[in-house]
Amino acid sequence: MSARTRVYVVAAVAAALVVAAVVGVALFETRGESTTAPGAVTSPRPGVPPLFFDFGLRDNAEAKRLAHGAQLLRNGKRAQAAAVFARDNSLQGRIGAAFARWPDGSLDTMKQLVASHPHSPVAELHLALALYWTGRDADAVKAFQRVDSQFPDSPSAVQAEDILYADRFVPGLPVMLAPIDLPKAPTLVAQLERAKPSPLVYGVMLWRLDRRVSARQALDRAAAAAPNDPLVLTLAAVSHFTKKDPAAAFGRLGPLTGRFPRSSVVRLHLGELLLWEKQVKKALVQLRLAARDEPRSVYAKEAKTLLSKLVPNGTK
Repeated sequence: MSARTRVYVVAAVAAALVVAAVVGVALFETRGESTTAPGAVTSPRPGVPPLFFDFGLRDNAEAKRLAHGAQLLRNGKRAQAAAVFARDNSLQGRIGAAFARWPDGSLDTMKQLVASHPHSPVAELHLALALYWTGRDADAVKAFQRVDSQFPDSPSAVQAEDILYADRFVPGLPVMLAPIDLPKAPTLVAQLERAKPSPLVYGVMLWRLDRRVSARQALDRAAAAAPNDPLVLTLAAVSHFTKKDPAAAFGRLGPLTGRFPRSSVVRLHLGELLLWEKQVKKALVQLRLAARDEPRSVYAKEAKTLLSKLVPNGTK
């Protein structure tokens, strides 16, 4: 594994520990309630809802233009953002235009876009955000839950879970550390569309693209073909992680510590899952075990680096 890849992994984990979800925890005091329950409808929120556009591996002119518009909106430059989105009639462009003129007809526009794009997780996610910003908290929760349940194999579902469970977890998916050569982006696009690589490599790539269900299916196939490989079994276990049901991953990963008691790859990823669940003290125990066992492995080195980022003298 290259130094650049290792730095990326450590940075991703460390950043996830300190970055808060955009939508406040207070929203989810209304989880599952009707709009007539106390607190289910509140006053509109100030500002403009955020845009969550995910372009995967797309790096074309349209993706760059939409990303620029989203950044302008985040920076409070609504007129400039509106001008960018006005030139793009794609679904993302229309969502961006609706948010740039917030709140002038924005919620109605989002309802129309969901109705005309019923299979779009991006549309449903931004409808949920629009509902929250207008103060319809219970309706927003239900919309976020629909994204998570109806489109589980999408980046939008990962974002919806980040928001739904902001009080319990850090944002994003746990990082899979795999010392394997992953294709560069142009090759990756071709492989994803045509000749899939091995299930292990394919699963890790899909996980990094927030395609959780497809990643899980690929890594489960890899585990079935390598039932005694702690790396493959560990990554397959991690792929079952969701914030709605974290026990699915813990229930697979925990027993591996008994089967492979001195395996740094198992301990490292168990520690990482505990970090994602904000169980820092328990995570530090696992990371120290990962650093101690197989001390020359990439996993032990990664554990030491991560420990140094989390606590002073964390490796001791």
